[in-house]
Amino acid sequence: MARRPRTVSASERALWHAYLSLNAVEALPGRDAPPAPPPAAPEPVPAASPSPPSAPARPTRPATVPLIAVGHPGAGLDEKRWRDLRRGKTRPERTLDLHGRRAEEAHSATLSFLRAAHADGLRCVAIVTGKGAGEGGVLRRELPHWLNLPSLRPLILGAAHPHRANTGAVHLLLRRRR
Repeated sequence: MARRPRTVSASERALWHAYLSLNAVEALPGRDAPPAPPPAAPEPVPAASPSPPSAPARPTRPATVPLIAVGHPGAGLDEKRWRDLRRGKTRPERTLDLHGRRAEEAHSATLSFLRAAHADGLRCVAIVTGKGAGEGGVLRRELPHWLNLPSLRPLILGAAHPHRANTGAVHLLLRRRR
């Protein structure tokens, strides 16, 4: 059974034409922009009915996991565990050394390393990026961004340097598997 092509709704056409009018964008050769939507007729205003005022809607809390910052405790991490992780007393069960890797290679290695460690039920792991020259290396700067990817953020409770003088290594406390 052949699928019908999807049609563009009037609101999508209006949005596209608004975008085209604001930006110097042209359609691809051989393609035309969808026709402009017809002007919308004003909606009739319903008659006001005497009704009691409704209670204001309760704001809902977003179901997002907070961002992970190296050196700051994560949500749900108690003070004792955070202190032990920050002081290097929680020993990593597995270590990933990223020295000498390119950023793309290090990124994929970090993703697979953390997913495998979480799947194996490990609680503490270490990632060594190295200190880098000057302001710090590329891997050291990029690691916090990688840890905050939507696929990794739910796996991590906290991240800290095990020693104030050693900023080239990060210890991560992973969440328990459910």
